[in-house]
This record gives sequence, C-alpha cells and structure tokens, in this order.
Amino acid sequence: MRYCFKFSDGEILEHTVNPQEQPQSQAPSPAWTLLGFHQCTNCPLAEQDVQHCPFARALAGPVALFGNRPSFTEVQVEVRYRSRTIIQTTTLQRAASSLLGAIGATCGCPHTEFLRPMAWFHQPFSDDEETLLRAVSIYLLGQHLRMRRNLSADWSLTGLQAAYKKLRIVNRSLAERLRAAADEDSSVNGLVMLDLLASSTISSLERYDGELDNYFFGYTEE
Repeated sequence: MRYCFKFSDGEILEHTVNPQEQPQSQAPSPAWTLLGFHQCTNCPLAEQDVQHCPFARALAGPVALFGNRPSFTEVQVEVRYRSRTIIQTTTLQRAASSLLGAIGATCGCPHTEFLRPMAWFHQPFSDDEETLLRAVSIYLLGQHLRMRRNLSADWSLTGLQAAYKKLRIVNRSLAERLRAAADEDSSVNGLVMLDLLASSTISSLERYDGELDNYFFGYTEE
C-alpha cells in the first residue's frame, strides 16, 4: 500500500508498506531505534540477539519524513491499495495514526504479529466500530483456520484481549522513543491515537455493550 501526503506548502511525501515482508532500510538506523532504548517491559527480544527494535526501526522512515511538522497540520492523504484509492483531508496526527497502524502490523514485532492479517485488508482511518469489527472477525477466522488444522482454538476472545493489552504496553514505550526522535509531536500523537483505538477495542471486548448488534440482527433475531 502507498501513502501519499500532500501539504498546503506544496511538499509531497510518500511511504510504502508491504504486508508480505518486514520493512527494510538501507540507511543507518538512528540511536532511538536500538532495542535497549526505552525497551518495552514485555519485550521478548534480547539485546545480544537483536540490535534494533523492529517496530522502532520501521518507524524511522516516517519520522524522518514528517517528524518536524506539528500534529494539527492539515494534509491531504491518498492511500492506494488493492486497486482502490482513498483520499481524505485530515490532520497529520490522524494520517500518521493510520500509517503507523499499517507499519506496526508488518514490522516483525512479536507483539504486533497478530495484526498482520489486518494489514492485508487495511482500512485507512478506521473508527472504533470498524476496528472492533475487523479485529474480532479476523481473530475468529484465525481460530477457525487453527481448528481446521487440528490446533487449539480460542472462541472466547481471551487471547485477543491479552494480545491487545500487550500491544498497549508496546505503544506506550514507542511513544517514549518517538518523543526522543521527533522535533514535533505528529508522530507521537499519531501513536497516541492508535493506542486509543487499542484501548477502545479492549474495553469493548471486556464489557461488550452491543456496539455492533444493529449490524447483525439477521444473525441474532429468530
């Protein structure tokens, strides 16, 4: 998928995310991407085995692109993926949040790997309900595929809740990295917005109040 950011001053910035592979960079990685720099408290990686945080290293490119612009800079974003184009004028922090979500799902971090299928079916600028629907649907489909392979399956969504709780720890640690990396707050606030979606998803999973019931009356009515 390709994100194209068009600013009112005429500058155009682009970034591509490929769900098939982890992001690769030929440029030297900055110091804030080192694994031990604000390392997540739940990180399963060890410095003797991995030099750089996969998520942080994947964010180095986008931070270099627009890390010097304020959060509320207006930007026109064009997202091209799967033979479709979505264009939206929004704030840079919301545009960054959408891009960071796609990057996180494909970066190779052990705690974001469960999101990779969502990157294959990326939905830019998802709101709370769309995120909940996609997360639950993809997770349950994953459990169905596990069952077909005679593997244990989790139909209670407890595994999804646990995965999102781990993801929130990752988001908070990455925010600390980005505060050290960027001159402005667009990247940090984009990550904060992404974390708010994660928080909302956890709340809906733990205390479901029928947010999606109206869309599924054909399944729930006799």
